[in-house]
Amino acid sequence: MSRAFIKEDLAESAPIIPPRAALPPGTPNYVTPRGLSLLRAELAELQGQRAQVEANHSDEADRTRQLTVLNGRLKALTERIGTAKVVDPRDQPTDQVRFGATVTLQTRSGQGSGRRQFTIVGVDEASVAEGRVAFVAPIARALQGARRGQTVSLPVGRGVETVEVVDIAYPRTETPPGDQAPDAPSTAS
Repeated sequence: MSRAFIKEDLAESAPIIPPRAALPPGTPNYVTPRGLSLLRAELAELQGQRAQVEANHSDEADRTRQLTVLNGRLKALTERIGTAKVVDPRDQPTDQVRFGATVTLQTRSGQGSGRRQFTIVGVDEASVAEGRVAFVAPIARALQGARRGQTVSLPVGRGVETVEVVDIAYPRTETPPGDQAPDAPSTAS
């Protein structure tokens, strides 16, 4: 086969659009107010990138490819924002681990050791490196409803780790204006 045919086939192959963070089928798309703000900022950034590609690209094939990727990402993001259900951590019971809680755990037995802390957030906001765990993650699901002082068994690798819930905290900051879910009633008059 000629190199020209291979190059042409590659140029015409469909671009790969990276998927959003996994959200199990039938699971509500819970987000924190901060998470919704981040999604909206990402939307504005992608719209800006699309406008720039539309205005400043002379190579039609490359322009089309970039626009296809950007439009695919915008579609997925718009759908994710449209299904967002904002859970304000200020409305959660302060004595239980729920969505939006910052949880401090102390290992009592098992593979882990010491204390660790993380916040339970939406799937798009999760970042283990930053101490934010998606509410659908096994550790977050195992801790749902736990109270301060309670011990919980967590499946880790091939074993089980027993941890104590040392502290549960929820942020007490105001929700930024305009950061309500699309279907949430507005409180502005």
